[in-house]
Amino acid sequence: MEDAEMTTRTTRSIQIGDISIGGGHPVLLQSMCATKTTDVAATAQLAETLKNAGAGLVRVAVDTKNDTAALPAIREKTSARLSVDLHENYRLVKLVAPYVEKIRYNPGHLHHVETEIPWQDKVKRIADIAGEHHCALRVGVNCGSLDPAQKSEDLPMLSSTLEHAELLDSIGFTNYCVSLKSSDPEMVITANREFARRRPDVPIHLGLTEAGIPPEAVRKSRAALEPLLFQGIGDTLRVSLTVPNSRKHEEIETGRLILANVAAGRIMTPADLEKNRLNLICCPSCARVENDQFVELAETIRCVTQFAADFPVTIAVMGCRVNGPGETDHADLGIWCGPNHVNLKRGEKPLGTFSYDQIVEKVVEELTSIIARRSSGPFSSRNGRVGESEE
Repeated sequence: MEDAEMTTRTTRSIQIGDISIGGGHPVLLQSMCATKTTDVAATAQLAETLKNAGAGLVRVAVDTKNDTAALPAIREKTSARLSVDLHENYRLVKLVAPYVEKIRYNPGHLHHVETEIPWQDKVKRIADIAGEHHCALRVGVNCGSLDPAQKSEDLPMLSSTLEHAELLDSIGFTNYCVSLKSSDPEMVITANREFARRRPDVPIHLGLTEAGIPPEAVRKSRAALEPLLFQGIGDTLRVSLTVPNSRKHEEIETGRLILANVAAGRIMTPADLEKNRLNLICCPSCARVENDQFVELAETIRCVTQFAADFPVTIAVMGCRVNGPGETDHADLGIWCGPNHVNLKRGEKPLGTFSYDQIVEKVVEELTSIIARRSSGPFSSRNGRVGESEE
């Protein structure tokens, strides 16, 4: 694509604190703190580190009132622009809005609390409070945690995002952007292209969710985001890497790489990725992760599954209950971590819970079994197909 000409797309401009996105402004790079939000010193320090690395916006997770109680002190200790995830408890919006520049809500999670209240009323409450405190909003739609009413739709991410954009417009709240995220680069491209076609006025936050561990995660992120940016689609982005806190700055570095590639016309696409190989999907870790062993576990799973590198098997490794249950459903093997144990699934079928000491051996056992069923004979994780390697 080096001979192609980059497209310019101009949306309306929205205000995030003292900066704007959309409207022809430069693409804003984002990252997210993986520290516990209640650990004020660590969270503020990481937010400041990410800001100094080039993050125009730093996101923190807020799940509980203890998290919200930490925000004023975090706000005092960092000059980074802050965004929060409301996730399952939209009612916290009133407590967080005075201390942040942007609020992200997930339409799929609006159904988890006060189920008797229509989602439209919940969005209006979020927007009213955001407007009162001059906060921007992000409608953050994720393929693994969709609104139950949208799951039967064609491209349900798209229909959910369009529905929420229409509602916000109807109540006069336009200081918002949207995101349509998946761990599948092709789906990210398809959904975002179609949203941009239908709503060319709305700024878009880009991301490949659960990209995983570098360097594979960098390639997948490039393949998802570079084609969109080259078409002028995308006003802000976050690269989601499964790395320890000391390496979180790599998300910003990878974002810069992607923008530089697009400017130079060096565009990677999903066609450039190796097909029919082991696909490891990992969330990037955040304050919701309940065990600090998560990133180390993800690295270990990658190492011990290399015997299956040439087999088209997907393994999803998730760090918490928010992403874990839904976003592992479409994987051949799904792992999501609790405080003291790890849940294992085969597709949507639970296989049980295991200790952190047991889970690696169990994953190898299940992966070997999956490959054996798909192969023409028994398979050993050490030697390949039994019989072939022993002859």
